[in-house]
Amino acid sequence: MKKLWRHCHAATMKGGAYSIIEDAAIVTDGARIDWIGPRAAAPAGFDGESIDLGGAWVTPGLIDCHTHLVFGGDRSGEFEARLQGASYAEIAARGGGIASTVRATREASEDALFETAKARAIGLMRDGVTALEVKSGYGLDLANERKMLRVARRLAGTLALTVRTTCLAAHALPPEFAGRADDYIAHVCDHMLPALVDEHLVDAVDAFCEHIAFSPQQVERLFLAAQKLGVPVKLHAEQLSSLHGSALAARYRALSADHLEYMTEDDAMAMAQAGTVAVLLPGAFYMLRETQMPPVEMLRRHGVAMALASDLNPGTSPALSLRMMLNMGCTLFRLTPEEALAGVTVHAASALGLRETHGTLEAGKAADFVAWRINRPAELAYWLGGVLPNRIVRNGEDVALPSSER
Repeated sequence: MKKLWRHCHAATMKGGAYSIIEDAAIVTDGARIDWIGPRAAAPAGFDGESIDLGGAWVTPGLIDCHTHLVFGGDRSGEFEARLQGASYAEIAARGGGIASTVRATREASEDALFETAKARAIGLMRDGVTALEVKSGYGLDLANERKMLRVARRLAGTLALTVRTTCLAAHALPPEFAGRADDYIAHVCDHMLPALVDEHLVDAVDAFCEHIAFSPQQVERLFLAAQKLGVPVKLHAEQLSSLHGSALAARYRALSADHLEYMTEDDAMAMAQAGTVAVLLPGAFYMLRETQMPPVEMLRRHGVAMALASDLNPGTSPALSLRMMLNMGCTLFRLTPEEALAGVTVHAASALGLRETHGTLEAGKAADFVAWRINRPAELAYWLGGVLPNRIVRNGEDVALPSSER
């Protein structure tokens, strides 16, 4: 059924800019945008439903392109420890960090993980999120990685939300492979990943390339395995040190390289040439009280698309608001509000391989958008906390959100 959404202004985000249409109208046909433009130029003879948006600003539905949404337990105790002086690496060395979440996730049932993940997802949806990524990586064995990815697929089937799944089995070394990182990577490549891909649970493959996780050589072995299976890759890179993981990711035409605080100019040039998106994660930067900022000006200079994401996870970014990341991207990383909004729309779509269908308001793309009660688009990055009044539309239908009780 066709609908005419009128009496609004549209920030279409075409080309990574606001690309504003004043006094706009949008025609949707089922789940797709059929036409968008100035109201005065709207197609004549429209006989479908007409909806007055009351002068709202309309943006594409927001996209959270890096989350660890599914996990058991929490790590508030580690938050306290860091405030008392312990480093991320020190906490990991004592059995905390990712290892503690692995224990809690393995102990949790699929249904329990689903209920907690659903509540977190609903919180993000209240911020205008209509699509997000969910990574595994807290199971670290076939049964539990499968469990996490099944939860992600269930979320997509339950909520008015597009969900992309990423296998992050190479997130940390599980206890049963202590001291045998090469053996674990071989196990992931030869057994876990083929099984999960065969079960249609994997949309992309990721790894943590860092001195406390996996080396570039080990990551490359994983990338080769993903390539043989026809699955795109992405990478946690340059968060704590410079291992040139982002350049490695670019060599494999990765969808994205994420974090990037310690990337070099050569890394940025490689990403620009490959079209690999730089995903900036200010929540983790803030929570870890880092001082090494990602080189935003360098990324601008080389024309690398910059996305923003929540990095929602229990240890280093327990962020339940993507809109808060817009503000942090501006205040901590010096992005402009326009760059920040592009980072959670058009560039976030690219980071998930959804550029052709999501991220901008254009004819032929998904009818996913948010009508905000604001005076200008910059307000989305301006307000700290709270829920901005909005009307969320996905696939051309209003989204009614259930309770977000945790």
